[in-house]
Amino acid sequence: METSVYADKGCPSRKVLDRIGDTWSVMVVGSLADGPMRYTELARRISGVSPKMLTQTLRTLERDGLLTRTVHAVVPPRVDYELTGLGRSLLTLVDGLRLWAETHIDEVTEAQAAYDAR
Repeated sequence: METSVYADKGCPSRKVLDRIGDTWSVMVVGSLADGPMRYTELARRISGVSPKMLTQTLRTLERDGLLTRTVHAVVPPRVDYELTGLGRSLLTLVDGLRLWAETHIDEVTEAQAAYDAR
């Protein structure tokens, strides 16, 4: 029986899918769709994310080449985050996920209720 390459933990594609499929990564990419934002703007926009998780997600996305971090030499320091071309290429997928979730939320909620009622 052949195993899917995505199931192989060492598969490079799986590593990328783990990253871009992460809830907070999707939220950050979607939030940056309209342009650069400061950390505090992102934290306000992404409800429920802890400061530690947001910082970790931003660093990882920067490392992966999906966003840039620009530090402005002002007092107090100002840092902006912006999607790179590679990061912007994810917007179609992220928007597709959002649209799918909005379209099918009733069906998912009904399935959850039916499952929980068993």
